[in-house]
Amino acid sequence: MTSKVIYTGNLRTENTHIKSGGTFITDAPIDNNGKGEAFSPTDTIATGLANCILTVMGIKARQMETSMNGAVAHVTKTMTSNPRRISKIEIAITMPAGFTEKDRKILEHTAHTCPVHYSLHPDIEKVISFDWSF
Repeated sequence: MTSKVIYTGNLRTENTHIKSGGTFITDAPIDNNGKGEAFSPTDTIATGLANCILTVMGIKARQMETSMNGAVAHVTKTMTSNPRRISKIEIAITMPAGFTEKDRKILEHTAHTCPVHYSLHPDIEKVISFDWSF
């Protein structure tokens, strides 16, 4: 088992990672009858893509004997209706300076091959951009 999810009422869930015991909550967003006091379930999907991208890039950077500590991903999720779903996820990644052009290409390719990227429906537009200047 990966996780346990409890519906606690008022459109909120409490989520527990079985192995670590880590927890987080989700709330329905304001535009869908909720309070918007925490990540919505669709926020966790969009954010999960950014987490996956940075993780696999970190693995690749470690294999390349370099560091990308301090890299930041800013996530924007766009919803559509009929049916209500995620239509676009934009991720703007700011990376530390000092990578060669070859290393940048390797890391950018790695970003586009993360498991979450492959798991999302192909109708979801995924826009991933990189700023290598920080």
